[in-house]
Amino acid sequence: MSELVKRHLVSKVKEALQTSRIVNIVGPRQSGKSTLVKYQLPIAEYLTMDSDSIRNSMHADAYAHLRSLADKHKATQLPIVLDEVQRLPEISLALKRIVDEDNKKGQFLLTGSADVFGLVGSGDSLAGRVHTLLLRPLSVAEINNAGPCQLLDAVEKAPEAIMSALPGIKQYSRATAIELILRGGYPEIRVLADRQRIERYSSYIDSIIIKDVPIVSPVRKPELLRRLIDQLAARTAQELNMSNLCNAVGARKETVESWVDTLERVCLVLRLPSWAPSAAKRAVHWPKLHFLDTGCAAALRNETQASFDFSADPAAFGAMLETFVHQELEKILPLASSHWRLAHWRSDNAEIDIVAECPGRSLALFEIKATSSVTQSDFKSIDWFLKDGPGKAYAARSVGFVVYLGDQLLTMGPNRICLPLSAFWSY
Repeated sequence: MSELVKRHLVSKVKEALQTSRIVNIVGPRQSGKSTLVKYQLPIAEYLTMDSDSIRNSMHADAYAHLRSLADKHKATQLPIVLDEVQRLPEISLALKRIVDEDNKKGQFLLTGSADVFGLVGSGDSLAGRVHTLLLRPLSVAEINNAGPCQLLDAVEKAPEAIMSALPGIKQYSRATAIELILRGGYPEIRVLADRQRIERYSSYIDSIIIKDVPIVSPVRKPELLRRLIDQLAARTAQELNMSNLCNAVGARKETVESWVDTLERVCLVLRLPSWAPSAAKRAVHWPKLHFLDTGCAAALRNETQASFDFSADPAAFGAMLETFVHQELEKILPLASSHWRLAHWRSDNAEIDIVAECPGRSLALFEIKATSSVTQSDFKSIDWFLKDGPGKAYAARSVGFVVYLGDQLLTMGPNRICLPLSAFWSY
C-alpha cells in the first residue's frame, strides 16, 4: 500500500467519538473515507455495505446483527465501522434502538457518499445521537504534508496581530498553482497523467450517476443529468441562474432544481449562499455554484496546463482559481476554533467573491485575483463594503484579503492583506 496521507479531519473525528454515540462521515466517492477509518483511527471492527453477504444479513435483521457486534466489542471502547451505509438506509432504525439502549459515546462510526439519515427509507434522523462530518478531497496542505491552515483563527486575533499570526509563505510558481487546480484532491486520481485523469473523472461521474444518485432520487433521464453536470462544471464560481441552466440542459426548472439538490447531497457540487447583514434577507439573491473539486471540474471541461497559459481566456482560469480558494476554505471550517460560515455578496456595482463570518460580528472578505501582483484598486470592493456598504457594522473586527498568485505577504493599509495562494499550505 502507498504511503498514507494524514487527514486533518482525524482529530475532529476522534473528538466527535468522545461526545456522540454515532459519528457519521459523509463525503464524495473516492475522497478517502474508507482509508481514513481503516488506517488512521483505532476501531473495533470494519464492515462494508458493499459486501452483498453483509448487506443481505443486515437487511434480514439489522438489529440482531448490530446488537451482536456491539456486545462483542463492548469491552474495547472502540467504534464499530459501517462503511458505505447509504446502500442500506433502513439501518438507521436498528442503530437508533441500540444507542438508545446504551448511551455510551463512540459506539458506531459510519461512512457514506450521501448522508444516510437524510435518505428516503432511513426511518429516523437520529437527531441528538449523531455527529456528521464532511470529508472532502485532499486539501493542498494535506498533499504537501503541511499542517492545517489556520487562516480563519488568525482573523479572530486583534487586527494589529493578524500579520504576525500568518505563516511564513512558501515559494511556488503560477505553473504549480495551475497543476494543483488541474489535479484536484482525489487521492487515486490526482496522480494520473492528463489524459488518464480526464478519462478517469469521466468514469467517476458515470459511477455517481449510476450508483449514488438513484439512492437519493430516481433519475429517468441520466443523459440529461450528465449534460447538467457538464454545464455546472463549465459554470463553477458563477451565480446559479436556473433559467439559463434549464435552457442549456433542455429540462424543466423543477427537474433541474431537483437534480442540483441531489448533486449537492452526493457531494459533487456546493451552493454558496448570498450574504446580507440580516439573516432573514440572505436568500434574496442567487447562490453561487462551486464544484467540490477543481480537478473533477477541469477534467469535465477538458482543461490542461495549456488551457490556462497567458494567451488563454483569463476568465476561465479566474473562475477555477476562485473555486479552488473556496474549496480550501471549506476544508478548514471544521478545524477552525470558531464556527465560520461562507457566503458571497453582490450588488449592482460591486461584489465580494467569498464572505466568511463567525460569531462576534467578525468577517473575513476574500477577493481572488489570477495575477502575480496586487494594486490598491483590487481592494475597492472590500473598502466600500466595510466603509459604506452592508459590512460597515462589522468593520472593527473584519479583514479584507486579496488572494493572488504572488509569493509576498503584504499589507495595503489597516486590515488589508495581499495573501499569496500558498498561504493555504504554508502552516
